[in-house]
Amino acid sequence: MLNWLIDFSLRHRALVILVVFVLVAAGSLALGQLDIDAFPDTTPVQIQINTVAPALSPEEVERQITFPVEQAISGLPGLKDLRSISKFGLSQVVVIFGDGIDIYFARQLINERLSTVELPDGIPRPQMGPVSTGLGEVFHYVLVYEGVDLTKVSKEERIRRLTELRTIHDWVVKPQLRSVPGVAEVNSWGGYEKQYQVRLDPDRLIKYGLTFDEVAEAVRQNNQNVGGGTITAESQMLLVHGVGRTTSIEEIENVVITSQDGVPIRIRDVADVQIGHEIRRGSVTANGQGEAVLGLGFMLMGENSHEVTWAMKDKLDSLKGSLPPNVQIEPVYDRTELVDFVIDTVRKNLFEGGLLVVAVLFAFLGNLRAAFIVALAIPLSMLFAFTGMYRFGIAASLLSLGAIDFGLVVDSSVV
Repeated sequence: MLNWLIDFSLRHRALVILVVFVLVAAGSLALGQLDIDAFPDTTPVQIQINTVAPALSPEEVERQITFPVEQAISGLPGLKDLRSISKFGLSQVVVIFGDGIDIYFARQLINERLSTVELPDGIPRPQMGPVSTGLGEVFHYVLVYEGVDLTKVSKEERIRRLTELRTIHDWVVKPQLRSVPGVAEVNSWGGYEKQYQVRLDPDRLIKYGLTFDEVAEAVRQNNQNVGGGTITAESQMLLVHGVGRTTSIEEIENVVITSQDGVPIRIRDVADVQIGHEIRRGSVTANGQGEAVLGLGFMLMGENSHEVTWAMKDKLDSLKGSLPPNVQIEPVYDRTELVDFVIDTVRKNLFEGGLLVVAVLFAFLGNLRAAFIVALAIPLSMLFAFTGMYRFGIAASLLSLGAIDFGLVVDSSVV
Protein backbone atom coordinates (compact mmCIF):
# COMPACT_ATOMS: atom_id res chain seq x y z
CA MET A 1 0.00 0.00 0.00
CA LEU A 2 2.80 2.40 0.92
CA ASN A 3 4.73 1.56 -2.28
CA TRP A 4 1.59 2.15 -4.36
CA LEU A 5 0.98 5.51 -2.67
CA ILE A 6 4.57 6.64 -3.34
CA ASP A 7 4.44 5.42 -6.92
CA PHE A 8 1.09 7.17 -7.53
CA SER A 9 2.39 10.45 -6.07
CA LEU A 10 5.48 10.34 -8.28
CA ARG A 11 3.51 9.59 -11.44
CA HIS A 12 0.87 12.26 -10.74
CA ARG A 13 2.98 15.02 -9.24
CA ALA A 14 0.90 17.84 -10.73
CA LEU A 15 -2.28 16.41 -9.25
CA VAL A 16 -0.68 15.97 -5.84
CA ILE A 17 0.67 19.52 -5.85
CA LEU A 18 -2.77 20.85 -6.88
CA VAL A 19 -4.49 18.93 -4.10
CA VAL A 20 -1.95 20.25 -1.58
CA PHE A 21 -2.53 23.83 -2.73
CA VAL A 22 -6.30 23.37 -2.45
CA LEU A 23 -5.98 21.95 1.06
CA VAL A 24 -3.59 24.76 2.06
CA ALA A 25 -6.07 27.36 0.78
CA ALA A 26 -8.93 25.68 2.61
CA GLY A 27 -6.87 25.51 5.81
CA SER A 28 -5.90 29.17 5.54
CA LEU A 29 -9.53 30.22 5.09
CA ALA A 30 -10.60 28.00 7.98
CA LEU A 31 -7.91 29.52 10.21
CA GLY A 32 -9.27 33.01 9.53
CA GLN A 33 -12.80 31.96 10.53
CA LEU A 34 -11.84 29.67 13.40
CA ASP A 35 -13.26 30.52 16.83
CA ILE A 36 -10.50 31.54 19.23
CA ASP A 37 -10.69 31.15 22.99
CA ALA A 38 -8.37 30.57 25.91
CA PHE A 39 -9.96 27.30 26.98
CA PRO A 40 -12.63 25.05 25.42
CA ASP A 41 -16.14 25.50 26.77
CA THR A 42 -17.21 22.12 28.16
CA THR A 43 -20.32 23.49 29.87
CA PRO A 44 -23.36 21.28 29.24
CA VAL A 45 -26.54 22.66 27.71
CA GLN A 46 -28.18 24.38 30.66
CA ILE A 47 -30.94 26.96 31.03
CA GLN A 48 -31.74 29.14 34.02
CA ILE A 49 -35.33 29.93 34.94
CA ASN A 50 -35.61 32.98 37.19
CA THR A 51 -38.77 34.12 38.94
CA VAL A 52 -38.98 37.28 41.05
CA ALA A 53 -41.21 36.89 44.10
CA PRO A 54 -41.34 40.18 46.04
CA ALA A 55 -41.55 39.87 49.82
CA LEU A 56 -41.81 36.06 49.91
CA SER A 57 -39.60 34.15 52.35
CA PRO A 58 -37.33 31.36 51.05
CA GLU A 59 -39.76 28.69 52.32
CA GLU A 60 -42.71 30.28 50.55
CA VAL A 61 -40.66 30.82 47.38
CA GLU A 62 -39.84 27.12 47.33
CA ARG A 63 -43.40 26.01 48.04
CA GLN A 64 -45.32 28.42 45.79
CA ILE A 65 -42.88 28.96 42.89
CA THR A 66 -39.87 26.64 42.74
CA PHE A 67 -41.81 23.41 43.26
CA PRO A 68 -44.50 24.15 40.60
CA VAL A 69 -41.79 25.12 38.08
CA GLU A 70 -39.84 21.93 38.77
CA GLN A 71 -42.98 19.84 38.40
CA ALA A 72 -43.72 21.44 35.02
CA ILE A 73 -40.16 20.99 33.72
CA SER A 74 -39.63 17.40 34.86
CA GLY A 75 -39.97 14.78 32.15
CA LEU A 76 -38.69 16.87 29.25
CA PRO A 77 -36.92 14.93 26.46
CA GLY A 78 -33.17 14.88 27.02
CA LEU A 79 -33.42 16.21 30.59
CA LYS A 80 -30.34 15.16 32.57
CA ASP A 81 -30.46 17.09 35.84
CA LEU A 82 -32.58 19.66 37.64
CA ARG A 83 -31.32 21.99 40.37
CA SER A 84 -32.94 24.90 42.17
CA ILE A 85 -32.22 27.69 44.64
CA SER A 86 -34.92 29.48 46.62
CA LYS A 87 -33.94 32.80 48.18
CA PHE A 88 -35.78 35.73 49.66
CA GLY A 89 -37.74 37.15 46.73
CA LEU A 90 -36.11 34.96 44.06
CA SER A 91 -36.52 31.46 42.65
CA GLN A 92 -33.87 30.06 40.33
CA VAL A 93 -34.20 26.68 38.61
CA VAL A 94 -31.31 25.33 36.52
CA VAL A 95 -32.25 22.77 33.86
CA ILE A 96 -29.38 20.65 32.45
CA PHE A 97 -29.76 18.64 29.26
CA GLY A 98 -27.66 15.84 27.83
CA ASP A 99 -25.12 16.22 25.04
CA GLY A 100 -26.44 16.72 21.55
CA ILE A 101 -29.52 18.75 22.53
CA ASP A 102 -29.82 22.05 20.65
CA ILE A 103 -30.12 24.85 23.19
CA TYR A 104 -32.78 26.72 21.22
CA PHE A 105 -34.89 23.56 20.92
CA ALA A 106 -34.47 23.06 24.68
CA ARG A 107 -35.58 26.64 25.38
CA GLN A 108 -38.65 26.11 23.20
CA LEU A 109 -39.59 23.00 25.19
CA ILE A 110 -39.16 24.84 28.48
CA ASN A 111 -41.17 27.82 27.25
CA GLU A 112 -44.07 25.52 26.38
CA ARG A 113 -43.99 23.92 29.84
CA LEU A 114 -43.70 27.28 31.64
CA SER A 115 -46.94 28.44 30.02
CA THR A 116 -48.75 25.78 32.07
CA VAL A 117 -47.35 26.85 35.45
CA GLU A 118 -49.88 28.44 37.81
CA LEU A 119 -48.34 30.99 40.18
CA PRO A 120 -49.92 33.12 42.93
CA ASP A 121 -51.50 36.43 41.95
CA GLY A 122 -49.03 39.27 41.63
CA ILE A 123 -46.05 37.04 40.82
CA PRO A 124 -44.44 37.80 37.43
CA ARG A 125 -44.08 35.00 34.92
CA PRO A 126 -40.81 32.98 35.06
CA GLN A 127 -38.08 34.25 32.74
CA MET A 128 -35.33 32.21 31.11
CA GLY A 129 -31.74 33.38 31.46
CA PRO A 130 -29.54 34.44 28.54
CA VAL A 131 -28.22 31.97 25.94
CA SER A 132 -24.81 31.83 27.55
CA THR A 133 -22.59 29.50 29.59
CA GLY A 134 -20.34 29.67 32.61
CA LEU A 135 -17.49 30.84 30.36
CA GLY A 136 -19.62 33.45 28.62
CA GLU A 137 -18.56 36.28 30.94
CA VAL A 138 -16.04 37.99 28.64
CA PHE A 139 -16.00 41.68 29.56
CA HIS A 140 -16.26 43.73 32.77
CA TYR A 141 -16.25 47.51 33.08
CA VAL A 142 -17.14 50.15 35.66
CA LEU A 143 -18.81 53.54 35.46
CA VAL A 144 -17.18 56.09 37.74
CA TYR A 145 -17.09 59.84 38.26
CA GLU A 146 -13.79 61.32 37.12
CA GLY A 147 -11.82 62.83 39.99
CA VAL A 148 -14.57 62.24 42.59
CA ASP A 149 -13.85 60.20 45.71
CA LEU A 150 -17.26 58.97 46.87
CA THR A 151 -15.83 57.99 50.26
CA LYS A 152 -15.39 61.69 51.07
CA VAL A 153 -18.89 62.96 50.26
CA SER A 154 -22.06 62.88 52.32
CA LYS A 155 -24.37 59.86 52.28
CA GLU A 156 -27.09 61.74 50.39
CA GLU A 157 -24.64 62.94 47.75
CA ARG A 158 -23.16 59.45 47.39
CA ILE A 159 -26.60 57.90 46.87
CA ARG A 160 -27.55 60.60 44.36
CA ARG A 161 -24.39 60.08 42.31
CA LEU A 162 -24.64 56.28 42.38
CA THR A 163 -28.28 56.52 41.31
CA GLU A 164 -27.24 58.68 38.35
CA LEU A 165 -24.51 56.21 37.37
CA ARG A 166 -26.92 53.27 37.54
CA THR A 167 -29.51 55.17 35.47
CA ILE A 168 -26.90 56.06 32.83
CA HIS A 169 -25.80 52.44 32.62
CA ASP A 170 -29.28 50.91 32.47
CA TRP A 171 -30.73 53.37 29.96
CA VAL A 172 -27.74 54.44 27.83
CA VAL A 173 -24.83 51.98 28.00
CA LYS A 174 -26.62 48.66 28.50
CA PRO A 175 -29.08 48.91 25.55
CA GLN A 176 -26.24 49.83 23.18
CA LEU A 177 -24.03 46.92 24.27
CA ARG A 178 -26.91 44.46 23.99
CA SER A 179 -27.22 45.42 20.31
CA VAL A 180 -23.67 44.21 19.59
CA PRO A 181 -23.70 40.97 17.53
CA GLY A 182 -22.78 37.98 19.68
CA VAL A 183 -23.76 39.58 23.01
CA ALA A 184 -26.30 37.55 24.98
CA GLU A 185 -26.84 39.86 27.96
CA VAL A 186 -25.39 42.76 29.93
CA ASN A 187 -25.95 42.73 33.69
CA SER A 188 -25.68 45.61 36.15
CA TRP A 189 -24.13 45.52 39.60
CA GLY A 190 -23.87 48.25 42.19
CA GLY A 191 -25.40 51.68 42.38
CA TYR A 192 -29.07 52.33 43.11
CA GLU A 193 -32.05 51.75 40.83
CA LYS A 194 -34.10 54.94 40.68
CA GLN A 195 -37.71 54.76 41.88
CA TYR A 196 -40.61 57.14 42.38
CA GLN A 197 -41.87 56.09 45.78
CA VAL A 198 -45.36 56.75 47.15
CA ARG A 199 -45.02 56.47 50.92
CA LEU A 200 -48.45 56.09 52.47
CA ASP A 201 -49.42 57.50 55.84
CA PRO A 202 -51.67 54.96 57.66
CA ASP A 203 -53.33 57.66 59.76
CA ARG A 204 -54.33 59.68 56.71
CA LEU A 205 -55.57 56.56 54.96
CA ILE A 206 -57.85 55.82 57.93
CA LYS A 207 -58.98 59.44 57.98
CA TYR A 208 -60.23 59.27 54.39
CA GLY A 209 -61.37 55.65 54.60
CA LEU A 210 -59.04 54.44 51.86
CA THR A 211 -57.07 51.21 51.44
CA PHE A 212 -53.67 50.46 50.01
CA ASP A 213 -55.18 48.67 46.99
CA GLU A 214 -57.30 51.72 46.12
CA VAL A 215 -54.26 53.99 46.12
CA ALA A 216 -52.19 51.52 44.09
CA GLU A 217 -54.98 51.12 41.53
CA ALA A 218 -55.37 54.89 41.21
CA VAL A 219 -51.66 55.32 40.51
CA ARG A 220 -51.74 52.47 38.00
CA GLN A 221 -54.79 53.76 36.13
CA ASN A 222 -53.42 57.30 35.96
CA ASN A 223 -49.99 56.32 34.67
CA GLN A 224 -50.67 55.32 31.09
CA ASN A 225 -51.33 56.82 27.68
CA VAL A 226 -54.38 55.56 25.79
CA GLY A 227 -55.60 55.86 22.22
CA GLY A 228 -59.00 57.32 21.35
CA GLY A 229 -59.23 56.66 17.65
CA THR A 230 -59.53 59.43 15.07
CA ILE A 231 -61.73 62.40 14.19
CA THR A 232 -62.31 63.33 10.56
CA ALA A 233 -63.07 66.96 9.87
CA GLU A 234 -62.80 68.93 6.64
CA SER A 235 -60.83 66.21 4.84
CA GLN A 236 -58.42 65.95 7.73
CA MET A 237 -57.91 63.02 10.07
CA LEU A 238 -56.93 63.94 13.60
CA LEU A 239 -55.56 61.38 16.05
CA VAL A 240 -57.11 61.34 19.50
CA HIS A 241 -55.14 60.05 22.45
CA GLY A 242 -55.15 60.55 26.20
CA VAL A 243 -51.82 61.50 27.73
CA GLY A 244 -51.80 60.31 31.32
CA ARG A 245 -48.34 58.92 31.97
CA THR A 246 -46.74 60.66 34.93
CA THR A 247 -43.23 62.00 34.60
CA SER A 248 -42.61 63.96 37.81
CA ILE A 249 -43.31 64.01 41.53
CA GLU A 250 -45.87 66.80 41.12
CA GLU A 251 -47.90 64.82 38.59
CA ILE A 252 -48.00 61.78 40.88
CA GLU A 253 -49.05 63.94 43.82
CA ASN A 254 -51.98 65.33 41.80
CA VAL A 255 -53.40 61.91 40.88
CA VAL A 256 -57.02 61.71 42.11
CA ILE A 257 -57.88 58.63 44.13
CA THR A 258 -61.55 59.33 44.78
CA SER A 259 -63.83 62.16 45.80
CA GLN A 260 -65.80 62.79 49.00
CA ASP A 261 -68.65 65.31 49.00
CA GLY A 262 -67.41 66.62 45.67
CA VAL A 263 -63.88 67.19 46.99
CA PRO A 264 -61.16 65.19 45.19
CA ILE A 265 -58.80 63.15 47.35
CA ARG A 266 -55.34 63.19 45.80
CA ILE A 267 -52.20 61.19 46.39
CA ARG A 268 -50.59 64.09 48.24
CA ASP A 269 -53.43 63.99 50.77
CA VAL A 270 -52.59 60.48 51.97
CA ALA A 271 -48.91 59.98 51.06
CA ASP A 272 -45.56 61.60 50.51
CA VAL A 273 -44.05 61.18 47.02
CA GLN A 274 -40.29 61.24 46.64
CA ILE A 275 -37.46 59.82 44.56
CA GLY A 276 -35.84 56.82 46.20
CA HIS A 277 -34.16 53.57 45.22
CA GLU A 278 -34.91 49.88 45.20
CA ILE A 279 -33.50 47.69 47.94
CA ARG A 280 -30.19 46.41 46.61
CA ARG A 281 -28.42 43.10 47.24
CA GLY A 282 -24.79 44.07 46.60
CA SER A 283 -22.31 46.84 45.84
CA VAL A 284 -19.12 47.38 43.86
CA THR A 285 -16.02 49.43 44.66
CA ALA A 286 -13.35 50.63 42.24
CA ASN A 287 -9.90 52.22 42.44
CA GLY A 288 -10.18 52.72 46.19
CA GLN A 289 -12.50 55.70 45.63
CA GLY A 290 -15.73 54.24 46.93
CA GLU A 291 -18.59 52.60 45.10
CA ALA A 292 -19.16 52.36 41.36
CA VAL A 293 -21.47 50.65 38.88
CA LEU A 294 -20.20 47.44 37.29
CA GLY A 295 -21.30 46.08 33.92
CA LEU A 296 -20.91 42.40 33.01
CA GLY A 297 -20.96 41.44 29.33
CA PHE A 298 -21.98 37.89 28.37
CA MET A 299 -21.48 36.42 24.91
CA LEU A 300 -23.85 34.05 23.15
CA MET A 301 -23.12 30.36 23.43
CA GLY A 302 -20.81 29.23 20.63
CA GLU A 303 -19.64 32.72 19.62
CA ASN A 304 -16.04 33.84 19.14
CA SER A 305 -15.07 35.44 22.46
CA HIS A 306 -12.20 37.37 20.89
CA GLU A 307 -14.39 39.05 18.28
CA VAL A 308 -17.31 39.68 20.65
CA THR A 309 -15.07 41.30 23.26
CA TRP A 310 -13.45 43.58 20.69
CA ALA A 311 -16.89 44.55 19.36
CA MET A 312 -18.02 45.48 22.89
CA LYS A 313 -14.88 47.54 23.44
CA ASP A 314 -15.42 49.40 20.15
CA LYS A 315 -19.03 50.09 21.09
CA LEU A 316 -17.97 51.49 24.48
CA ASP A 317 -15.44 53.77 22.78
CA SER A 318 -18.19 55.14 20.54
CA LEU A 319 -20.45 55.70 23.56
CA LYS A 320 -18.00 57.84 25.51
CA GLY A 321 -18.96 60.94 23.57
CA SER A 322 -22.63 60.62 24.60
CA LEU A 323 -21.92 60.36 28.33
CA PRO A 324 -21.79 63.32 30.74
CA PRO A 325 -18.34 64.96 30.77
CA ASN A 326 -17.50 63.75 34.28
CA VAL A 327 -18.55 60.10 33.76
CA GLN A 328 -15.97 57.57 32.59
CA ILE A 329 -16.09 53.93 31.54
CA GLU A 330 -13.08 51.91 32.66
CA PRO A 331 -12.51 48.27 31.57
CA VAL A 332 -11.83 45.92 34.47
CA TYR A 333 -11.65 42.47 32.86
CA ASP A 334 -11.02 41.74 29.21
CA ARG A 335 -11.06 38.17 27.85
CA THR A 336 -8.99 39.21 24.82
CA GLU A 337 -5.94 39.73 27.05
CA LEU A 338 -6.11 36.12 28.24
CA VAL A 339 -6.86 34.83 24.74
CA ASP A 340 -3.99 36.79 23.20
CA PHE A 341 -1.62 35.56 25.90
CA VAL A 342 -2.66 31.94 25.36
CA ILE A 343 -2.40 32.20 21.55
CA ASP A 344 1.02 33.88 21.79
CA THR A 345 2.18 31.12 24.14
CA VAL A 346 0.94 28.40 21.78
CA ARG A 347 2.44 30.16 18.74
CA LYS A 348 5.80 30.50 20.50
CA ASN A 349 5.81 26.87 21.61
CA LEU A 350 4.86 25.64 18.13
CA PHE A 351 7.61 27.72 16.52
CA GLU A 352 10.26 26.58 18.99
CA GLY A 353 9.06 22.98 18.70
CA GLY A 354 9.26 23.15 14.90
CA LEU A 355 12.82 24.47 15.00
CA LEU A 356 13.79 21.78 17.45
CA VAL A 357 12.30 19.07 15.22
CA VAL A 358 14.19 20.42 12.18
CA ALA A 359 17.43 20.48 14.20
CA VAL A 360 16.94 16.91 15.40
CA LEU A 361 16.06 15.71 11.90
CA PHE A 362 19.15 17.40 10.46
CA ALA A 363 21.30 15.85 13.16
CA PHE A 364 20.01 12.33 12.44
CA LEU A 365 19.49 12.54 8.68
CA GLY A 366 22.62 14.57 7.99
CA ASN A 367 20.89 16.32 5.12
CA LEU A 368 19.39 19.80 5.44
CA ARG A 369 17.20 19.36 2.34
CA ALA A 370 15.74 16.11 3.65
CA ALA A 371 15.16 17.65 7.07
CA PHE A 372 13.37 20.62 5.49
CA ILE A 373 11.15 18.39 3.34
CA VAL A 374 10.18 16.32 6.38
CA ALA A 375 9.55 19.47 8.44
CA LEU A 376 7.06 20.70 5.79
CA ALA A 377 4.67 18.11 7.19
CA ILE A 378 4.26 20.29 10.29
CA PRO A 379 2.58 23.39 8.76
CA LEU A 380 0.71 21.30 6.19
CA SER A 381 -0.71 19.01 8.87
CA MET A 382 -1.74 22.03 10.97
CA LEU A 383 -3.56 23.62 8.03
CA PHE A 384 -5.37 20.35 7.34
CA ALA A 385 -6.27 20.17 11.05
CA PHE A 386 -7.68 23.72 10.98
CA THR A 387 -10.05 22.66 8.20
CA GLY A 388 -11.37 19.80 10.33
CA MET A 389 -11.62 22.00 13.44
CA TYR A 390 -13.69 24.55 11.54
CA ARG A 391 -15.91 21.83 10.06
CA PHE A 392 -16.70 20.30 13.46
CA GLY A 393 -16.87 23.56 15.43
CA ILE A 394 -13.73 23.04 17.55
CA ALA A 395 -12.31 26.34 18.81
CA ALA A 396 -8.60 27.12 18.67
CA SER A 397 -7.59 27.02 22.33
CA LEU A 398 -4.74 26.03 24.60
CA LEU A 399 -5.90 22.42 24.69
CA SER A 400 -6.74 21.94 21.00
CA LEU A 401 -3.56 23.60 19.66
CA GLY A 402 -1.38 22.31 22.46
CA ALA A 403 -2.41 18.76 21.62
CA ILE A 404 -0.47 18.82 18.34
CA ASP A 405 2.27 16.21 18.62
CA PHE A 406 5.19 17.05 16.32
CA GLY A 407 6.71 13.67 16.88
CA LEU A 408 3.71 11.87 15.38
CA VAL A 409 3.42 14.47 12.61
CA VAL A 410 6.95 13.97 11.27
CA ASP A 411 7.12 10.24 12.02
CA SER A 412 5.29 9.24 8.83
CA SER A 413 7.35 11.69 6.76
CA VAL A 414 10.58 10.20 8.06
CA VAL A 415 9.37 6.70 7.22
